[in-house]
This record gives sequence, C-alpha cells and structure tokens, in this order.
Amino acid sequence: MPISVAAETDGGAPSPARSLAVPVRALVSLVLKRLGRRTGEVAVVLAGDALTRRLNREWRRMDHATDVITFAYDEHEADADTRPINGDLVVSMDRVRVQAKRWRVTEAAELARLVIHGALHLCGHDHMRAAERRVMRAFEDAAMLEAEPVIAAMEKKWPKAAKPTKPAAAPKAGPKPARRPRPAIAKSRRKRRD
Repeated sequence: MPISVAAETDGGAPSPARSLAVPVRALVSLVLKRLGRRTGEVAVVLAGDALTRRLNREWRRMDHATDVITFAYDEHEADADTRPINGDLVVSMDRVRVQAKRWRVTEAAELARLVIHGALHLCGHDHMRAAERRVMRAFEDAAMLEAEPVIAAMEKKWPKAAKPTKPAAAPKAGPKPARRPRPAIAKSRRKRRD
C-alpha cells in the first residue's frame, strides 16, 4: 500500500513536498519496519501553522499550532497492533524552520525527526506519561541514527531559500551631501589605546 506525500501551501512559499517525497516515504517505512508493522495507506502532508492549528483546535481542543499531528484510522480496533498502519501525518513546515533554528539542527534533520515522531504515533506510541516518553524517545533516537543517510539525501534536495533581489540603484542626483561632524560626546567615549 502507498505512502503519499503532499503539500498544503496556505498560499505561502512553494512547498518542498515534491523534492522530499522519496526521503519522507523512506522515513515512514523505516519506522514501520523497525516496529515490525505493515504499511497500509499513509498520507504525509507538509503544511503550515494555519492547518496544524486548525486541526489541533478541531480535534484536540488546543488553539495553537503544533509541529506534527497524526490521525491513525484503526487505533481503536481490538486488533490494531496487527493491522497495517493507516492514517494521516501532518507536519508544520513553519515549525520545522523555527525548531531547527532553536535546536541548532538542519531543517532536513528536524523534518526527519518530526516524520519519525509522527510515524511512531501512527503505530500507537504516545508520550503523555514519563515512561511512554522514554520509550518513544529511545525509538526516535535509534531511528534518527539509522536514518542518517536519508537525512543526508534530504539535505541535498532541500529547497534553497530564494535570495532577495537587489533593488536597482537609484540614479545619482548630484554630489553627496556633506557629512555631519560627530558630536563631541562621541569622541570622549572612545577608549584610548596606549
């Protein structure tokens, strides 16, 4: 069954979904394989804060954007542990950028961590209690190590930020105005080098 990767753009910058589809699929597959789970239909959506905030508000009653939100379709079934994984995984690319800067990692590494985290949620893992957090973090860390080649490939495909265009130089209208002298107080505050 397929793992699809799509983009929800919110009218903002172009999404990296097309160039990152193969490595994102590989990350989800890596998690499912590590946990011995079969792939059903999994949709990964690379979105912005607006969509994750709306989903978080509608489904979790929390009115703020979140980095990743998942919807596992079969999690409440008695045989959920043996069924193929079916669900949606929505990642905020806005949070990817902010958190990458905060944690001093590349955006590709942060996206990988969030996709792995979301895939673990689809498999039934949670982090509401300290013991669950420890287990989930251990799985995340091990998967991140195994995913290093995938992350390296993502970094090569990561869309480069568009450089701002330099405005055209204004036509020169004559001689430059005379430079104002510095106030005397500025001179007195300079440290002397002896």
